[in-house]
Amino acid sequence: MEPPSSPIDLRSGYYQLRVKESDVSKTAFRTRYGHYEFLVMPFGLTNAPAVFMDLMNRIFQPYLDKFSKSEFWLHGVGFLGHIVLGEGIRVDPIKISAVIEWNPPRNITEVRSFLGLAGYYRRFVKGFSVIVTPMTRLFQKDVKFKWIEKCQQSFEKLKTLLIEACVLILPESGKEFVVYSDSSLNGLGCVLMQDSKVIAYASRQLKPHEKDYPTHDLELAAIIFALKI
Repeated sequence: MEPPSSPIDLRSGYYQLRVKESDVSKTAFRTRYGHYEFLVMPFGLTNAPAVFMDLMNRIFQPYLDKFSKSEFWLHGVGFLGHIVLGEGIRVDPIKISAVIEWNPPRNITEVRSFLGLAGYYRRFVKGFSVIVTPMTRLFQKDVKFKWIEKCQQSFEKLKTLLIEACVLILPESGKEFVVYSDSSLNGLGCVLMQDSKVIAYASRQLKPHEKDYPTHDLELAAIIFALKI
């Protein structure tokens, strides 16, 4: 027979902590009914969340470890759709298989779903926003859904790049970072690097007013975009 489980929920959790007697006066506040002081930790204090979590961690410390789900001496660890390796992070082949096996979208909803899933790995794909432009144009107002050849090419190219995605290295503090930026008539892009290896890619499509920018303004916009993200 399995042991019983007992999930519990603390009512007004912060009120489970008493305020140190010497600090009670610091919580005083005035109302039209008189002056009052908190004897327990009130909501809204800057440090309240950290103090409460510290208490919970200390109370439940004996129960935090679950060795049945622990793994040791692994070359790579799966985490949130990624594989964390000694040399960096790569996409999890199991998770990305859903993108690879996706059939060509038949409507706007399916396009959104595909790009939402693929977009989770956009930092692995150079020029992601520019590549998906033929598909995102379908989202424009008064544009009738029509899956043309350019959409299919964009769709297949994105799949291929996700399969071939490189390992993104983990940044090391104390080392020099290098940022490269670029612009085109379709979008802005940049890459963050260290030791000539990629940490992450980023990109976005041009806003309507930016499409009238001269070349040097687009290059400056790419630099600003790179430094802001």
